Amino acid sequence: MKFDRRLIYHFDWTLLVLVLLISFIGLVNIYSAGFRSFAGQENLYIRQAQWVLLGLVFMGLAFSIDYRLISRYAYVIYGISVVLLFIVFLFGYATRGSQRWIVLAGFSFQPSELVKLTIILALARYFDDHRSGTAYRLRELLIPSLIVLVPFLSIVRQPDLGTALIVLILFVSMIFFVGIQWRSLLISLAATIILLPLGWFFLHDYQKERILTFFNPERDPLGTGYHIIQSMIAVGSGGILGKGFLKGTQTQLKFLPEQQTDFVFSVFAEEWGFLGCLVLMVLFLTLILWGLKIAIHSRDYLGTLVAFGITTIIFSEVFINIGMVLAILPVVGIPLPFLSYGGSAMVILMMAVGLLMNISMRRFLLQP
Repeated sequence: MKFDRRLIYHFDWTLLVLVLLISFIGLVNIYSAGFRSFAGQENLYIRQAQWVLLGLVFMGLAFSIDYRLISRYAYVIYGISVVLLFIVFLFGYATRGSQRWIVLAGFSFQPSELVKLTIILALARYFDDHRSGTAYRLRELLIPSLIVLVPFLSIVRQPDLGTALIVLILFVSMIFFVGIQWRSLLISLAATIILLPLGWFFLHDYQKERILTFFNPERDPLGTGYHIIQSMIAVGSGGILGKGFLKGTQTQLKFLPEQQTDFVFSVFAEEWGFLGCLVLMVLFLTLILWGLKIAIHSRDYLGTLVAFGITTIIFSEVFINIGMVLAILPVVGIPLPFLSYGGSAMVILMMAVGLLMNISMRRFLLQP
């Protein structure tokens, strides 16, 4: 396959710079979070840097192969990711009550992170192949629903409520984007309202406690409410300018739990304050708007759907994570993109950004 040099000329430097800036902020933040940690945790920022570099390699692969060619094998890629989810139940290992990881070539890998991206590819392929020109009816959404339902139930079973929620938001967002008939929408909403209370009985005890704690963090301040109380203290104590790098008391004295992962934004807010958070929010907002711009200007429907799906994932994770640490939303264990520590999430996000670059660059090569 001959490489088209025009891709270099139209390379999306804005997207790359935004991701690198946010990732760099994440590395600095993780260094601070682990500055006075127990042995083995203080070098997490080095491992995160390695994940960023590996992610850049996969980003390069994702934008160098035409996304239309990738789409031809979307169902195969999706099927492999679902198989990996089932392998988790057979050979995966559990930590903190959740069985989410498997070991591949000596590395721990979380298949549910990959599934978020492969669902986008599978749904985009389906809707691109079945364009009707009118809004979809319920029976026409049966196959897309099954595409999402199988991995969704597997992820819930792990259990991983946060990732399952992101998958659900992605599906609903794409359904609204492609269009659904009003009658079908009303029927779906009615069914959701009726069945939603039943979901409470399928939640684990700790998940129920998280939801109850969201409404009243003080009900168990030393137990389930501890995380969110300490998070609010950290964010509030940062003030306008923050306490300074490596000077956050909640962080350095280890009052703040999960400070490298779920509550990494609390670490940042305590040390860099409102102004630092404002800069970070502007970077995230620019990234999200840039993703939507790529979706709007794509020369084909397939590229539009893939770009919209990826942007939806990034927006949802940013919104829910920050809402979570500010006690606006329940704690559901969703990482902050490019900032939270984690190899699987970083590499898959980098691949997703590579696909965005792919779509952005190739719009200049496709005929209108």
